[in-house]
Amino acid sequence: MKPYTGSCHCGAVRFAFEMPEITDGMRCDCSICIRKGSLLTTETVPPDRMQIDAEDGALMTYAFGTMTARHHFCGTCGIHTFVETRLRPGEFRVNLGCVEGLDSLQLPTIFYDGKNL
Repeated sequence: MKPYTGSCHCGAVRFAFEMPEITDGMRCDCSICIRKGSLLTTETVPPDRMQIDAEDGALMTYAFGTMTARHHFCGTCGIHTFVETRLRPGEFRVNLGCVEGLDSLQLPTIFYDGKNL
């Protein structure tokens, strides 16, 4: 496992997680992800490998449809930081654009058909 750290743009939401080395990213075409345009981790991060540190009131959550997926973002700067998935509730996919030292624009991308879940 490799340790990673990340944050929103303003730093009010910070997080650390462990997963195998990140070599690619995933784009989802569900109705919210297509609008956000985030490149997400291809693997989910279990809650015991994800630490979240946010200033009081900074971490906001949006849920819709089945209310299972929980899209987290910073209420101060608006950056989407991670999502708790619909297919694996409680596990996270991280927005790779928020990961320190990782150039998400250079990663190969796979596409996920979230629109037809």
